[in-house]
Amino acid sequence: MDSLITAAALSLAAGDPLHALKRIALRDDAPALALRGVAMAQLGDLDRAKDLLKRAAKTFGPRDSVARARCVVAEAEIALVSRDLTWPAKTLDAARAVLERRGDRINAAQAGCLAARRLLLIGRIEEAGRVLSEIDPAPLSPASRAGYELAAAGIAIRRLHTETARAALARAVRAAQAAGIEALEAEVQSVSLLMTQPAARAIARGEEHILRLEEVEALFGSGAFVVDACRNVVRNAATTVSLATRPVLFALARALAEAWPGDVTRDVLVRRAFRAKHADESHRARLRVEIGRLRSELGTLADLNATEQGFALVPRKASEVVVLAPNAEEQHAAVLALLADGESWSSSALAIALGVSPRSVQRALEQLSNAGKVQFFGQARARRWMTPPVPGFPTTLLLPGPLPSG
Repeated sequence: MDSLITAAALSLAAGDPLHALKRIALRDDAPALALRGVAMAQLGDLDRAKDLLKRAAKTFGPRDSVARARCVVAEAEIALVSRDLTWPAKTLDAARAVLERRGDRINAAQAGCLAARRLLLIGRIEEAGRVLSEIDPAPLSPASRAGYELAAAGIAIRRLHTETARAALARAVRAAQAAGIEALEAEVQSVSLLMTQPAARAIARGEEHILRLEEVEALFGSGAFVVDACRNVVRNAATTVSLATRPVLFALARALAEAWPGDVTRDVLVRRAFRAKHADESHRARLRVEIGRLRSELGTLADLNATEQGFALVPRKASEVVVLAPNAEEQHAAVLALLADGESWSSSALAIALGVSPRSVQRALEQLSNAGKVQFFGQARARRWMTPPVPGFPTTLLLPGPLPSG
């Protein structure tokens, strides 16, 4: 490797793409193309970066399998940053295997971090944790170590293990400072703010309280009967019942929990569950059926007792009932939660992350755009959506992935 390539690589490692480009901007050999691609990525021109990296991978000779694998890892990072979740993950796995086989531990670890971050983004938390656990962070550079710790913190945050998350973020701060890259330090700082910002509202006995993440974790460990409106699940101790696909049942459970220890009239339950302005006999008959279904779903967690006016929730083991609700409740909250990270998303990527159909996401984006809550740029398949972060919005609890089971 010649001196200009070495100097450019060192500049890129220090987060200085302009100095790197001064040395290699006019060169078209494979190593220069690869470094130019990384430089353009650092400057934010992701389309140009992808083109350069593809050209570099094709230019490297048949014996340069490690160099081609490194280009694939760089492409994967660009895909992750640009929220291109359709980029083939198997390609990254193959590149990682080549790097591990050829002894490039640093870039193999970087590939593993990218795979874990992608899995985390689409809510596959346990898989992300397994991938990250296979990585030895010792050989990583400070910048890569910061990325590793951010992934570890993200997994811990989704699992509501706040002490583990704080420790990982502290290590990420030290690694980012050692790297001396301002953009990386800013990214670590923005993630650290999640630990201090309001995460959700707790509604109990007619009163509301704002909770931070660590307080949500404490609530789940308190033994209270929790109706979680961030994930549409009901939880008590180590038992979790998902009602995410049963919106009527969840609406009934939440109404009953908010009124606890009192009851809720049948007319109110009909309005909450069926959105009917006036209850008639058909609504009351349907209500009896849905109450029976909810009673069956809750099993040993709680009973639903009929009262003179309606129904009352009676937890069998818990002494307290709490509704955990988002700070800001509105339609298409999950879409807004993903867009609140400040990155630009395609509608297909949002559909993959949320596990819903692309058409459902497109309808949601159209409504949010008409309301002025999101904006787009580009046309057709190149269209991307984004929005500035919404103050106080509970992004962490609304992002994909199951809540911890205990």
